[in-house]
Amino acid sequence: MNPDLTFSSLSHSLNLTELKALMAQLAQPTALVELGLLIACLAASWLVVHLLSRRFPAAQGPQSVLLGRQVFDGLLFPVLALLLAFGARALMPVLGQPVALLRLVIPVLMSLVLIRFVARVLRAAFPNSAGTRLLERSVSWVAWMASVLWIVGALPVLLDELDHIPVRFMKQGNRIPTLADVLGDVLSVGLVMIFVLWLSSTVESRFLRGKVVDLSMRKIAVNITRTVLLVTGALVGLKTFGLDLSALSWLGGAVGVGLGFGLQKIAANYVSGFMILAERSLRIGDMVKIDNFEGRISDIKTRYTVIRALGGREAIVPNETLITNRVENLSLADPQVLVSTVVQVAYGTDLDALFPQLIDAIKQVRRVLSDPGPSVNLSNFAADGLELTCSFWISDPHNGQGGVKSEVNLAILRLLNQLEIEIPYPQRVVRTVGQGSVA
Repeated sequence: MNPDLTFSSLSHSLNLTELKALMAQLAQPTALVELGLLIACLAASWLVVHLLSRRFPAAQGPQSVLLGRQVFDGLLFPVLALLLAFGARALMPVLGQPVALLRLVIPVLMSLVLIRFVARVLRAAFPNSAGTRLLERSVSWVAWMASVLWIVGALPVLLDELDHIPVRFMKQGNRIPTLADVLGDVLSVGLVMIFVLWLSSTVESRFLRGKVVDLSMRKIAVNITRTVLLVTGALVGLKTFGLDLSALSWLGGAVGVGLGFGLQKIAANYVSGFMILAERSLRIGDMVKIDNFEGRISDIKTRYTVIRALGGREAIVPNETLITNRVENLSLADPQVLVSTVVQVAYGTDLDALFPQLIDAIKQVRRVLSDPGPSVNLSNFAADGLELTCSFWISDPHNGQGGVKSEVNLAILRLLNQLEIEIPYPQRVVRTVGQGSVA
């Protein structure tokens, strides 16, 4: 490519004559007609999205691609505005009016559609990813630069020049692609992958909102669906680049060797994750205890499981560990858990009359189950008094046991105070050797 020719072509494309003519048309009174049509297009788009958001309030939110959290930050608003702007542009010659303002607005709206599409899909697919914002900014810069080049008329000339730059290291058979071809393929692959991520996020949200099967089965369906969609999107992208997919047959052998050596732990965790979800030995919401860490399973990923303790700490446990090690599941067959507390009363207390009253007092505590009901047993003849063990059942161990145990202890204390039953203090007998007296 001749650099002088390229510079000359770009300089010609940036000739101020066309820009001056465009500015002159914008200064004409006829531009007010376009301005009115543009305002009408934006108002109609806003009204449609506003009505849809009120009609389907559940479709809004940070993860919504079409509607977003508000009317303006979703994808649907710029798409509708762009379509109406195209219609208004086609209407201008019919009205006998020149097109000036809409020539500037349409590229801007197209860039906004691309930016919103990429940004909303990435936020929905990777809500906590640190690289999402960087990728959003990069796409925004490229889209706005392309819009400016289009407005000044330099984009077609730039693409024509890029079409004369061969990329020899990406030779496809007898064809040598140009830089414009490569950039077009990259854009196509990017859009395909973004669309696949959007489809995957939509399918995931629909699965997780369903009520037909339990959450674990929905989770395994989501994982399988996302994997299939991403692999399909990658294959479509490779095909778009013109790569022969049959040449990737060697990849299976390489992956097999890798799994046999360095990736065997990762593969074991992935397989273990699907086994856990399929067998339902551990389910999202179960209370489990592993390696002295007790908590509630908040999520089961394909590689690891997240266990959240009642104190807020979270443990990330590889799925293989949950398959090969001993795990205590408090919710596997029955979520009900037995909790006990101990109290002492003085010797001589009428236990036959006290036991029914203790049981009634414990039953009044909000989280205590009536079936199976609480029980009170004489567990020990202690040195200072009669030791009573009060046992009761709860069905929500994920809410913690300390609170309900405290409420039961307070109920027992109030009852003993009401009945004037003594909770004995520790007593000790001191014998003075040599004086023969006992205190």
